Amino acid sequence: MITRTVSKNPRTTRGDLVNDLQRAGTKVTKATISNTLRRQGLKSCSARRVPLLKPVHVQAHLKFAREHLDDPEEDWENVIWSDETKIELFGKNSTRRVWRRKNAELHPKNTIPTVKHGGGNIMLWGCFSAKGPGRLIRVKERMNGAMYREILSDNLLPSARALKMKRGWVFQHDNDPKHTARATKEWLRKKHFKVLEWPSQSPDLNPIENLWRELKVCVAQRQPQNITALEEICMEEWAKIPATDQQLNLLEPLKACILAHPLIFLQATEMVYLYLMVQLDPLAQTLNGIPAVQDIEGSINSSQELNRLFTSSELW
Repeated sequence: MITRTVSKNPRTTRGDLVNDLQRAGTKVTKATISNTLRRQGLKSCSARRVPLLKPVHVQAHLKFAREHLDDPEEDWENVIWSDETKIELFGKNSTRRVWRRKNAELHPKNTIPTVKHGGGNIMLWGCFSAKGPGRLIRVKERMNGAMYREILSDNLLPSARALKMKRGWVFQHDNDPKHTARATKEWLRKKHFKVLEWPSQSPDLNPIENLWRELKVCVAQRQPQNITALEEICMEEWAKIPATDQQLNLLEPLKACILAHPLIFLQATEMVYLYLMVQLDPLAQTLNGIPAVQDIEGSINSSQELNRLFTSSELW
């Protein structure tokens, strides 16, 4: 009964189970319930936070996966991915581990100073492709549509040239209102930039999110003490990112999600993050309970198979 109840409703608490069993005439403790569920391979975990997806978002995600399922690798290599991110001076990215003795957790050597609201932050815009990182700039004012178009005008084409993108390269940005404004769309059309249609509420599927995380980790390790130093260190660490196959590997989570079952695609927040963490290592994938990339690619190998899943009861 216990296992069946939590399988049906994972948010059931141990107290709920104790009360249900007591009403049924069985008296048990919370510890007994924990031990019973643990023997069944179940443990209490914090629920993952994922973007709220309405039916229209779900359909858009499935449409995106279907349209790009059979895209060759060369197509993904010819995309420039872009995004904005905020980096705090003393933020959560400053987490570090220390070796300390018992009851020495508050010794200055074992602590990281924090201030309210992260002690200030900077906003960055950047881009990259499978060939390497493009330009990174600091956005010093509150960004609006006009400023965003100015950023693209000054940095997008120079990045494409520096990365030696092939003819017909594609630009990707998300569905931020500044990006989808009529004036921005018209500007992109006049400049003859081909834009990748991106589904709304995409759960951090943009591969540049992986680069942002790496950048923030590297910056935090250098412990900047003021906003000026923070900006300088961000630029230095971005410049250190090698134009190697690492960027190509960052695209693997996206391709794996598209090749996977559509429901896995909709859970891409976990997929992208975990694939980055384990660096596509088969052993680490096994430890984290993630199927190897080869297994995912083999699960759906054609648009016909994906179409079958769209219309079958398996999906819903």
